[in-house]
Amino acid sequence: MVLCCVHSVEAQLTDLARLEYSFIPSTRSEDQYTRLRAILNYPIKIKDKDYLIVGGEYNRIILNLEDDYPFNTNDLQGLHIIDMSLGYTFRCRNDWRLGLKINPRIASTLTSSLTSDDMFLNGGVFAIKDRTDATDIKRPYRLILGLTYNTTAGIPYPLPFVSYYRRVNDKWSFSAGVPKSNLKYFFSETSMLQVFAGLDGYFANIQQPMMVNNELINSISLSVAVGGLGYEYCFTKNLVAYSYLGYTFRLNNVLRDDNRNEVFELNDLNAFYLRTGLKFKI
Repeated sequence: MVLCCVHSVEAQLTDLARLEYSFIPSTRSEDQYTRLRAILNYPIKIKDKDYLIVGGEYNRIILNLEDDYPFNTNDLQGLHIIDMSLGYTFRCRNDWRLGLKINPRIASTLTSSLTSDDMFLNGGVFAIKDRTDATDIKRPYRLILGLTYNTTAGIPYPLPFVSYYRRVNDKWSFSAGVPKSNLKYFFSETSMLQVFAGLDGYFANIQQPMMVNNELINSISLSVAVGGLGYEYCFTKNLVAYSYLGYTFRLNNVLRDDNRNEVFELNDLNAFYLRTGLKFKI
């Protein structure tokens, strides 16, 4: 949960628009997980090199819970995660850029009217040094350091965020950090293959609480650790199609009580993982 709470931070820092589809089937279970995701960020120039960024993200999560469970799963079939974001970024000295972001969220089954339990407040502060377009250094790089606060993590203090990218030479680059690390091989500047490891997941409120194992269930969460191969194709410098195929080496899908304690584990069978989409990035 702690690691997965920052899964979208880097995407919101660099993507202006994204459409994405994720799918986790289970070979030893009838359960399936599908996520449809859309991101839109709009930068507004305030003055030279300073921008206000208004954005939003929508995740529609479809849980096909077909296994035999000792309770009714109808209210768990669909989850909605809706983010609105407001950010401000400005250039500092020595190629550093600072960014601030506040991120109200609705994460819920949305089977009835909204309540305060469906709403969360996230945010972060980031320092970015981007030399990926530099011509005066042999190995261009980008470093992102930050602190993020996420109420769904259940931890009342900021969490660190780190991402480091380095272009080693014409054929190789690597990215190290959380929630994703990769090693990338460039067939050309428009076609590239990568080995990746990453984290994914969600947390959402259940509007119609249910009794499971004699305890009242109020929320549901999924955390996934996955590794595999990915491919990206750049139609232009900014427009990119991508596809990732991997296998989960940790999958934890659980129902939680009002204190976010684990009560019932839905499915912990590792499975294949597919994520594909199209993004327009800066």
